[in-house]
Amino acid sequence: MEDPAAIAAFGYELGILKRIRRAGWWQAGVRDPESVAEHSMRVAQLAGLLAAEEGANPERAAFLALWHDTQETRTGDLPHTVKGYLTKPDPRQITHDQTGQLPSTARDSVRNAVDEYESNETLEARCAKDADKLEMLLQAVEYREVGVQRVQGWIDSALKGVVTETGRRIAEAAINLSPLAWRDR
Repeated sequence: MEDPAAIAAFGYELGILKRIRRAGWWQAGVRDPESVAEHSMRVAQLAGLLAAEEGANPERAAFLALWHDTQETRTGDLPHTVKGYLTKPDPRQITHDQTGQLPSTARDSVRNAVDEYESNETLEARCAKDADKLEMLLQAVEYREVGVQRVQGWIDSALKGVVTETGRRIAEAAINLSPLAWRDR
């Protein structure tokens, strides 16, 4: 291994994702929204499930999803309302900077995953992106169920953004399903 301290240092940086809150939910009145790390975990899990159903590689889709928001250690979570005021940083450039000190094999695995996700050309990338939208939809429904009223925009955005057949079917089922439905199955 070229530099074990580089991986350890990057591990500390990734730990920041556990403390960064998903900022858009504050606009809906959620006092303590989930962290980027919590969001990313469910995205990765959903990406694997979607990929399995779509005939893609579930492990690859989940891996892409794990890295999709790691750049937020450097930028924070930027809600979509910043679009008119800030230019969105290039995730590939941030990942390049984040991974510059990593051993080459580890560095390339992360950079390739982020590039594949951002390019959105593979079925695994589309499944990972759909999982990101589905996780947002599920979270919005969960917040709605505990009394947060202003979440319909997130639900509508997710429904509009899902592209896989499996993802669309899951999204349609989720909007009218209780977050506690799993208890009755």
